[in-house]
Amino acid sequence: MSEPVNLNRFRKQKARADKKARADQNAIKFGRTKVEKQRDKAEAEKASRHIDGHKRDDP
Repeated sequence: MSEPVNLNRFRKQKARADKKARADQNAIKFGRTKVEKQRDKAEAEKASRHIDGHKRDDP
């Protein structure tokens, strides 16, 4: 005779696998890499310095 199967455990494992798959898809769809975040931050800082450099000093 074969071993009994715990259906609750099987159901929970399937739910975890589904959540993991969905999370991976969202990470690909919406996530950004560390390099992309650093590049965007550097561009924003450069733009800020550029604008600050062109401000007029009125007495």
